[in-house]
Amino acid sequence: MAKTPERSLATRCVHAGEAADAHGSPHTPVYSTSTFAFPSTAAILDVVEGRASGSLYTRYGLNPSIQALETKLAAIEGAEAALAFASGMAAEAALFLAHGRGGILCIGDAYGGTLELLADQLPLLGIPTHLLLGAELDQLDERLASLPGNAGRLVFLETPTNPALEVFDIAAIAERAHAQGALLAVDNTFASPVNQQPLALGADLVVHSATKYLGGHSDLTAGALMGSAALIGAVAGWRKNLGTTPAPETAALLARSLRTLPVRVQAQNASALAIAEAMQAHPRVARVLHPGLASFPGHTLAARQMSGFGGMLTLEIATEGADPAATAAAVVVDRLKLFTLAPSLGGVESLVTQPCTTTHHGLTPEERQRRGISDAMIRLSIGIEDPAELMADLEQALAGVGE
Repeated sequence: MAKTPERSLATRCVHAGEAADAHGSPHTPVYSTSTFAFPSTAAILDVVEGRASGSLYTRYGLNPSIQALETKLAAIEGAEAALAFASGMAAEAALFLAHGRGGILCIGDAYGGTLELLADQLPLLGIPTHLLLGAELDQLDERLASLPGNAGRLVFLETPTNPALEVFDIAAIAERAHAQGALLAVDNTFASPVNQQPLALGADLVVHSATKYLGGHSDLTAGALMGSAALIGAVAGWRKNLGTTPAPETAALLARSLRTLPVRVQAQNASALAIAEAMQAHPRVARVLHPGLASFPGHTLAARQMSGFGGMLTLEIATEGADPAATAAAVVVDRLKLFTLAPSLGGVESLVTQPCTTTHHGLTPEERQRRGISDAMIRLSIGIEDPAELMADLEQALAGVGE
């Protein structure tokens, strides 16, 4: 459920959720403790039975550092409530178990671990799942109707997707899902709340790998789920008993990172678009995928749905002679000096990876081909370095193809 914010996003990122500190700290301190003491049996029962708010036990999430973070997370997505998790996959797993037991329909590409969970593991628990490509959206209503729906049905998607950055119409898909009594959950990791607000567009729940843009410094692992109080409340018990609450230290580190989120993401937006435009003209690049490019298939929708186009772009390397696609891509990533070869994204440092070797390595070559994830693809996460220097690094690396 979208909640109308009273302050700008930048102000919410700094101030939302900060607890008053007796010693005058401007930010919530780290409560590095597993449990909390009470003055009486009556006082502890008030918290345990929900008559009073308070801290109780860190695994439950009842720790001031975690609660302050969750207030901030809810505020930046315009949600009523939020839950923090130990990872993005932990957030997705709890989401699927709480709201997808009647069946889950995943639209388009997603993180490889998400696809593995949906295709291989949740069916072992009796949860039916369907994976639809973006080109198969005409089947959405029929597939939704085929799900049993006795315990809730869920439509799930990333937009933009990993790694092809395909953009889906959140409002239109939400309307179709709701018409059949299903919820829509959107993975907003690639866009971040700076560039896209899925709840305001009709989504019911938003999930993040907070390891990425929300964390922004490649120094923490966390996840987040935002939505209405009722929907989030249904997930809380799963988090508690699966033991996937983040540590207070991680919660405080993530809250710190969120204070600079707009500044970081806006800089990454600008650099990524400039680099994407430059790479379009490079003879050794067959294709550039970035929502900000006028040539990108989803550009018109992205311009309507997003306030910024993000810091991610994917290049498909043009092969020359007898070089196989994977070899040509490997030549480029291995020659890069300023970009770091690593399987993550969203940090202040620029990263590069080949989806076929990392994020989607677990898929069969046939499934990657079906999804349009070629061996010639390299995915770039643009940081906050000088974009001219990043472009120069790409130029020298691309010069090695075909040598």
